[in-house]
Amino acid sequence: MADLSAPSRIESLGTEFFDDPHAHYRRWRAAGPVHRVRFPDEVVRWVIVGYPEARAALADPRLRKDMARAAAILDGKRDADPIDPESLVLLTHMLSTDPPGHTRLRKLVNKAFTTRRVAGLRPRIEQITEDLLDAMATAAEVDLMDVFANPLPVTVICELLGVPFADRADFQSWTRSLVGVPGEADEERSAAAKAMTRYLSELVRAKQSHPADDLLSHLVLADDEGDRLTDHELVAMAFLLLVAGHETTVNLIGNGVYALLRHPDQWRALVADPAGVPAAVEEFLRFDGPVDMATVRFTAEPVTVGDTEIPEGELVYVALSAANRDPARFSDPDALTVDGPASGHLAFGHGIHFCVGAPLARLEAEIAFTALQRRYPGLRLADPASNPHWQTSTLIRGLRELPVRLR
Repeated sequence: MADLSAPSRIESLGTEFFDDPHAHYRRWRAAGPVHRVRFPDEVVRWVIVGYPEARAALADPRLRKDMARAAAILDGKRDADPIDPESLVLLTHMLSTDPPGHTRLRKLVNKAFTTRRVAGLRPRIEQITEDLLDAMATAAEVDLMDVFANPLPVTVICELLGVPFADRADFQSWTRSLVGVPGEADEERSAAAKAMTRYLSELVRAKQSHPADDLLSHLVLADDEGDRLTDHELVAMAFLLLVAGHETTVNLIGNGVYALLRHPDQWRALVADPAGVPAAVEEFLRFDGPVDMATVRFTAEPVTVGDTEIPEGELVYVALSAANRDPARFSDPDALTVDGPASGHLAFGHGIHFCVGAPLARLEAEIAFTALQRRYPGLRLADPASNPHWQTSTLIRGLRELPVRLR
């Protein structure tokens, strides 16, 4: 008979977690697929780290997505001011919504964000990539995050959505605050949410008054038998596409390059066989993908995960990074192998909330790595002995900087 008792040990997230979450996940996974974890705000949440359990949880309708209800559960568990309802406006998008609302939102977005539109971006992405690589050609050493991994996806998403590129410093600063760890810099996060909401509300109004040939204008005009996105839904959808559309791809490129340069034999293998880039991108997504834990879910009834019953009214996180290195699913999971079998990874999620932007992220990464290895085959870490600085976030797994030598 299964033991449905909760894990007796409560793990914790300290600053050392963000330097190497994989070391923590290995230890946790050895003790079981689901754990109670105390976050910096002192609230204990449930974290799923096993691959089969994670994949099942991502598609389990009993693990709900509704930010207002999740916020109410969180408020009941912590000794702090209630979450400002205005900050939740940005989170009423399809990634944080269950059916039937999710079905409706995704259908309207799919009308504007088509496969043909994404495929048509290839020539422009290639040109942006070459321009960025040209701009750093005279340098001996660069911060690759600053000059390449960051500006490529930001430029692409700004042009795709119709967001002024000149505003990138503002929305990236707000994004950094919003993806931080719960319980840290809450006032800063609230201020960033309000600033982002005001900014996107003004942008939506501008598109409503003067629509152009960009994705946000198409979302404004999207119609399904008379059903259209409301102003609040447009703001939330713009937030999702803007943030997910650049932040994940920035770190897919950054993490992938860092992993390659930490494994020079794999970098040389890719340089020798550029046709292997698409498969290598899948391995980067598995090995150290841009999303650590998926966005929050909660139990509206008791839910059994593995042999553990999670009670009703609990906050649940699925650790995609942990699942993608589960030896129960991937052989030698802590090794980077650019031609390895990475299929089945969960970097983009699973089920109805699978990332709508996955084709765009894959396209940008394929173009970026193909051009980078062709232009700078001698690329290497500026200081192989140095320890990188990672973002302090349970959502985003990404480097703050990546100093490299080009030759």
